[in-house]
Amino acid sequence: MRAVSEEAAGALPERERQLRIFEDKILTVPNVISLARLACVPVFLWLLFAQDDLWVAAWLWGGIGATDWVDGWWARKFDVISEFGKFVDPLTDRVALIVPILAIAIEGAVPWWLVIVTLAREGLVALAGLALSAMGGRRIDVTWWGKVATFGLYFAFPFLLAGASDHSTAAGFEVAGWVVVMPSLIYSYLSAVEYIPLARIALREGRLDKRMG
Repeated sequence: MRAVSEEAAGALPERERQLRIFEDKILTVPNVISLARLACVPVFLWLLFAQDDLWVAAWLWGGIGATDWVDGWWARKFDVISEFGKFVDPLTDRVALIVPILAIAIEGAVPWWLVIVTLAREGLVALAGLALSAMGGRRIDVTWWGKVATFGLYFAFPFLLAGASDHSTAAGFEVAGWVVVMPSLIYSYLSAVEYIPLARIALREGRLDKRMG
C-alpha cells in the first residue's frame, strides 16, 4: 500500500508537469482544429457572395458547427489544455456563428428580425461577461442550456440557408430550419437568465479570491 501511495504521489507532479508544458503551446491538436474552423469562415463568405452557392455554403457552415465540440473534447480527453486554446476556442465559436448569421441576412436568406433576436442575446451575454470580469468576478463556464442552444443554432441557420438555395430539397431544409431555430432561441434566452445567479456567485468568489490572495 505504501509503495502504491508513493507511486501515485509521484505520478501527480508528472501529470501536472505535462499540463504546464501544454499551457504555453499553440500548435496542439485542439488549437489546430479551432484554427481550421476559423479559417473556414472566409471560405464560407466566398462561397456565399462570390460564388452565390448557398447550398455548398450551408453544408460548410454545418460542418463548422458539427465540429464545435471536437476541440474542447480533445483538450479535456488528452489533457492538452493551453492558454491559447482558452482564448481561441470561444473566439472561434462566436465568430463561426455571428459572422455567417449576419452574412446570410445580408444575402436575404433569413429575415432580419430573426438575426436581431439571435444576436441580441449574444451581445447581452458578452457585455455581461466583460462587466463581470471588470468587477473582478470569476469566469463562468457555459451552461448545459447554453450548449444545447448553440448546438441547435449551428444546425438551424445552415438549414435555413440550404432552404433558400435552388436545390431540389430546399423546401424540406427550410421547414427543418424553422423547427430547430425556435426552441434553440428559447433555450438561448433561458441560459442567459440562468447566468444571473451564476454571475452573482462568480463575483462573490472572485472578490473573495482577491482578498485572500
